Amino acid sequence: MGKLGPTEIILILVIVLLFFGGKKIPELMRGLGKGVKEFKDASKGEVEETSSSTEIKADDK
Repeated sequence: MGKLGPTEIILILVIVLLFFGGKKIPELMRGLGKGVKEFKDASKGEVEETSSSTEIKADDK
């Protein structure tokens, strides 16, 4: 128990694709990547301010 085989991984990916849809998955992965990067930077003590370009993109939505 605890090991995932190729069949289980494919099944999970299909369920995620059906649940979120093809257009939403890249956005989720981008957000996940940014979150991991921010976590790594914070754990190293390198906290950086958000740029104004990020704030502008958030206002456009």
